[in-house]
Amino acid sequence: MLQKINFEITIHAPKETVWSVLWEDTSYREWTKVFSEGSHAVSSWQEGSNVLFLDGNGSGMFSKIYKNIPNTFMGFEHLGIVKDTIEQPLDEKTKVWSGAKEDYSLTEKNGVTYLEVSMDSDKEFENYFKNTFPKALEIVKQLSEKSI
Repeated sequence: MLQKINFEITIHAPKETVWSVLWEDTSYREWTKVFSEGSHAVSSWQEGSNVLFLDGNGSGMFSKIYKNIPNTFMGFEHLGIVKDTIEQPLDEKTKVWSGAKEDYSLTEKNGVTYLEVSMDSDKEFENYFKNTFPKALEIVKQLSEKSI
């Protein structure tokens, strides 16, 4: 059973800057290393395209970008597991969370960006995300505020 968990942070930078920090390869690797060393994504970042979220060993998840409104919203639908850069068939454990959503919403007022992340999580990973996601968002904040 998936449940929605939310994270939010206020960043003193324009939303275009925050967007770049979130999705450009160098900064993406920087803020996602709190989840797994060597974390990176393989994607065109285009709506409707696939994305591989991988660790340093080429394992992770394959997903689809179901919505991309530049500088405003990025939505992922997580579909399955990747091992050694190869998408794996769905097994019983994966079927529990396949279709889970992870959404990034950015709103800006007076040069200050409010970033909200909403994600579906199963009970097994809820505490992990509650501990690590705020650390990742703090890095997004630091990188964004440093680059203006």
